[in-house]
This record gives sequence, C-alpha cells and structure tokens, in this order.
Amino acid sequence: MSEEQSNEEQLSAEQRRLRELRVSDQEREHVVELLKTATGRGLIDLDEFSERADTAYAARTRGELNKVLIDLPGLVHPEAAVIGVGNRTVAAGVTVPIPVPSEQLVLRAHGSNLVRKGQWTVPSAILVRNRYGDARLDFSEANMTSDVVHIELDVKWGSVHLIIPEHASLDLNALNDVKWSSVNDKTRGGTGAPRFVVTGRLTGSSLNVRHPRRGLFSF
Repeated sequence: MSEEQSNEEQLSAEQRRLRELRVSDQEREHVVELLKTATGRGLIDLDEFSERADTAYAARTRGELNKVLIDLPGLVHPEAAVIGVGNRTVAAGVTVPIPVPSEQLVLRAHGSNLVRKGQWTVPSAILVRNRYGDARLDFSEANMTSDVVHIELDVKWGSVHLIIPEHASLDLNALNDVKWSSVNDKTRGGTGAPRFVVTGRLTGSSLNVRHPRRGLFSF
C-alpha cells in the first residue's frame, strides 16, 4: 500500500468532507498571496509561482487548493481545511490574516479573449491575469471612479491592449519585470487625469497602449 493511500484511509469522514467543500474567489486569492510570500522567501521561483497560481485559480475544492501549499513550511497544514472566520482564516489551529478585500477588479483570460469597452465602471485598481489570452480594455467611454487607476499585469504568453483617453496620462516606470516581451506606447504623453499607472510583469507577452482611433471601430 502506498503512503498516499495510507494517509487517505486515515482521514476522518469530517476531514474528507471539508476537503471536498467548494472554494470561493476570496480563498483562491488568499492562497495566491501565500504563494507570493513563498516566492519572497525563496521557497519557490517565479516559474513555480506561475504554475501553482494557475492551479490555485483553477481549484474547485479546498483539497485541490491546498495541494499548491502542501510542501511549503509555515503556510498551511498539509491536510488543513481553510475556513473563513470574519477577516481571518483558520487552518489546523493556526490563524492567518486574510487581506481585506479592496475595490480591485480582477480580470482573467485563459486561452480566451477578454474585452471591456463602452460605459463600464472602472475602479481605482485593476488586476489583469492573462494566460495565453488577449485582454483589451477601452477606457475612452468608461465611468472613472478615481483620478488614478493602478493596473497590475500578470501576463504570460498573452497580450494586453489599453486604450486611454486623449487627455489621460500614462506611467509605465514601475513595469520592471518584462521577459521576452514587448511594450508599445503610442500615446502622446498626456498630462491630465485620469492617470494610468501600470505595474506587474510580462512573460512572453505584449503590451500595447494607445489613444482611441477616430473612426467607427475602437479596436
């Protein structure tokens, strides 16, 4: 009998039930934050982080979600069921802070096209998580809620197209993790509001930023 089979048999019915519980987006985001902590400690490299983050976002149950943390000491008990309590998470008797949800809008594209255009509401922070996909964000007619919009990119083998208003300003100075990628800024250096601050990382990807075309089509 394998060690894995033996461990499975030792699980109580309650433990197995907890492992099969469905996970929420907040739990997935929390686990990805733990993976970022592990990367900062040198426990995993950036490629491992990317692979594990993809697995975490695809996880449906707590058992599947915890697999990405099982060999990372100090982050979660191997068979712990993550249970939300207020703004904290209890895991095998250890209390771990959960980041307080903000107004950040998370947009994901995995092998697909993702488009936001027209009169959509733009919060002060956007995370674009793109794997083998195409994300197109048109802010030219959007309803802005802040004078500064922080756009964090986590893009691997994909593309991102940003269309910002003529009067808007753009800051790409904090986009400093670019590997095998291209950044194409066709804006004319506006100095007004809103100000778009782009951060994050690109791997094997492209980022294109421009003003609206004067014609019938936005893209």
